[in-house]
Amino acid sequence: MSSQNDLGIPLNHAPDGIGYKLLELPPELLALLESDNPPVLNIEPSTNSAILKCGTQSWGLRQKNTSNALILLKSSDGTNSSSSQISEGTLKTIATVRDTIELVSEPTEKTAPVSRGKWHEKFARGR
Repeated sequence: MSSQNDLGIPLNHAPDGIGYKLLELPPELLALLESDNPPVLNIEPSTNSAILKCGTQSWGLRQKNTSNALILLKSSDGTNSSSSQISEGTLKTIATVRDTIELVSEPTEKTAPVSRGKWHEKFARGR
């Protein structure tokens, strides 16, 4: 039978003021970064977004909003309020992340943009 005295793990709200962004890595880039000789990554500007380059491969950085926030936790040692000699583990919520950054594969060759015409010209022909 459970005891009423068992309060579980204390959870404290303690933001650390650092703006966290989570970066989703494609499997091929993750494998390169975890290798014995990881490559150097470069970030370059582009007209739409930043481009992450690694050798001949490149990825565009795109922000993606999530419907469920991700809460980053950090464990810390606290003291029990009933007896200051007994140490107990506590959790701190240090940040809440509501969006992530995904890497979208970019073509390595620069191609000229295709002229698509105006919207009304595109759809008026079908009427």
